[in-house]
Parts: sequence; structure tokens; C-alpha cells
Amino acid sequence: MGRLGVDLYPLQTGVGLDRVDTFAKFLGGSPANVAVAAARLGLRTALVSRTGADPFGTYLRRQLEDFGVDDRWVTEVDAYPTPVTFCALFPPDDFPLTFYRRPKAPDLEIHPHELDLDAVRAARVLWTTGTGLCAEPSRTATLEALRARSGRETTVLDLDWRPMFWTDPAAARPSYAEALLHATVAVGNLDECEVATGEREPHAAARALLAAGPRLAVVKQGPRGVLALAADGTGAEVPPLPVRVVNGLGAGDAFGGALVHALLAGRDLTTALRHANAAGAIVAGRLACSSAMPTAAEIAEALATGSGTPAESSGTPAEKG
Repeated sequence: MGRLGVDLYPLQTGVGLDRVDTFAKFLGGSPANVAVAAARLGLRTALVSRTGADPFGTYLRRQLEDFGVDDRWVTEVDAYPTPVTFCALFPPDDFPLTFYRRPKAPDLEIHPHELDLDAVRAARVLWTTGTGLCAEPSRTATLEALRARSGRETTVLDLDWRPMFWTDPAAARPSYAEALLHATVAVGNLDECEVATGEREPHAAARALLAAGPRLAVVKQGPRGVLALAADGTGAEVPPLPVRVVNGLGAGDAFGGALVHALLAGRDLTTALRHANAAGAIVAGRLACSSAMPTAAEIAEALATGSGTPAESSGTPAEKG
């Protein structure tokens, strides 16, 4: 549930947007990418979002259909254009984004009364994001969907902190706190955990997330790997797979789709994190996000070879996510 837009990635590396001549167009938006990633792994997925009533909105709905994501809850907003995001590529760790979401993105116009709460309750997983909390009516709709789950497994809040989306960043922590009360799984990197909880040290951040309500906290640490702690006292920490980074965006979304797939399959925490890390590394080594999401066979190959990059290439730990 949440962000959906068009991503435009340059076909030139190492130059600013002012010098880029050609771009490739892809479906984008973190929750949309997570839905695609989960569908690529064989799960039935759907997206709750909105687009503009324009050709880019038509493109996104067609892309969702092509990727096997149910778009019945993706509706049009006449008043606002479909958002577009440009990325510059400076591998291995600099991928600045330029968002065009003004005067307002349609995906922030999700209204509570429009939600299909029966579908929300029936789903095996609900995936929500922190950016869905940044403005009304999306904030109220996101919280309504989370409350409708009543602690059902698996109800995820991806912290997904984008400060430029918030007119009042000071409102973020109270909004996160309310959402975390209803989530059973919290996922975020160190910056996001600090915004949501005030804690940046990984173990302290994970404990703070658990204290806020969820039963599982997943803290992504970039090149140091990923940590997970559960309310029952179990935990796991796994290193990243090395990868030759091409585009630093979308690995966190691949991680999310693979994490959900592994949890639904009943895998233990260590195995789930290893699969999610592998999915993220694979996407880090590719230009696109949505169309780059890996299959189960590709994840298995990456785990077998110990690298997210094909065997003929060398890599360094992925920092995406």
C-alpha cells in the first residue's frame, strides 16, 4: 500500500542529470516494487495506490499487470499528475534522486473510506510504508489499514524515511509510533530507525522497535549486513553478499519482497535474512528496480556462489536499501 510512480534512470553513468541525454523508464515506488518482487517469487500480490489520469498512470497500471500484480485497487486522481522520479548514477554508493511530486502525489490521496478492509484483513501480508504517513488523507488511510489487521501476521511497516516528503518532519516520530502499535514487523535502515525511535545503534534500534509494538524488528546496516530480533528472544545477523553495484536503488525493495516470501514459507530468521540479502544484492548489480527483481532460482544461485554479481565479475558489499 502506498507509493507508485515512474522512475527514469540515466543510460549514462558518472554524470549529473544536467549532462544526461537518454533515460530508461520503469515502474517505481517502494511498495510497488515490493509487490513486484513478491510476485516474481510466486506470491499473489496486489497494490493499493493511485495515479494521475494521464498516460504515465496508464503505463503504470499496464506494468503492474505485466508483472502479475493485481491493480484493481489502483485508481486515478484527476487533480494531480502521476509522479516522476529521476536518478543519477555514481556507483558504488551515490545515487541522488530528484522527485517530481508537486503539488501533490496521487498516492497520497488514498482515502480511508475507499479502502477494501475485507481484503486488507484477508491478506496473508499487508505491507505499508512510512511515506504513506507523511500527508493526509494517506496517513489516516494507512493507519486505518493497519488497525484493521488487529495484529495479524504478517503486518509490515517499512519505515521508508524520505524527509523531503514531510512538510513537518517533527511529525514523523509520533506518526511512526502510532503505526508501529499495529504492525507485527518493522523494517528499516539505521537512518530510518533513528527517525522512528531515536536509536541508531543496531541492537538498541531493534529493541526500541520491538518495544513500540512489532514482534519482529529488521534493521538493515548497509555493508555490515542485516540484523533481526524477535519478541520471543530469537535473533539473527547475517553479512551482505558482495556485488558490483550498478544502481543503488531498489535493493531494499527486493529485500522486502524476498523477506515476505521467506517468512510465509516458514523459514527461520537466518535463512530468511540470507534470502532477502541475496535478492537485494542481485538488484544492486542491475540498472532497473522493478524489472530487475530476481526469481527464486536467481536467489538460490547467488547464495550458492556467494555473490550477487555473476561469477565472471568481482564485487563489493552492496549498500543499497
